Amino acid sequence: MDESTRTELEAAAFRRLVAHLQAHTEVQNIDLMILADFCRNCLAKWYRAAGEERGVELSYDEARALIYGMPYPEWKALHQKPATPEQRAAFEARQKG
Repeated sequence: MDESTRTELEAAAFRRLVAHLQAHTEVQNIDLMILADFCRNCLAKWYRAAGEERGVELSYDEARALIYGMPYPEWKALHQKPATPEQRAAFEARQKG
């Protein structure tokens, strides 16, 4: 596979992942962190870093809006639930490795 095709496929897969996360707002970031060690905020940080590497200036808030599909404070107010004691315990256990 040539590099251009690979890049197009990777970009399409990333867009599909972002769309999937935008559609599944019931999936909380803490759950993603517990299960996969990354969340929507991580994707936004990676997106911003990729932009910086290519000379594209993008704020963290702009990157998060692209990943969340809306400004983060709006998404948080609409979809984020307080972490349960069980989620907090699982997250802390994951951090300890």
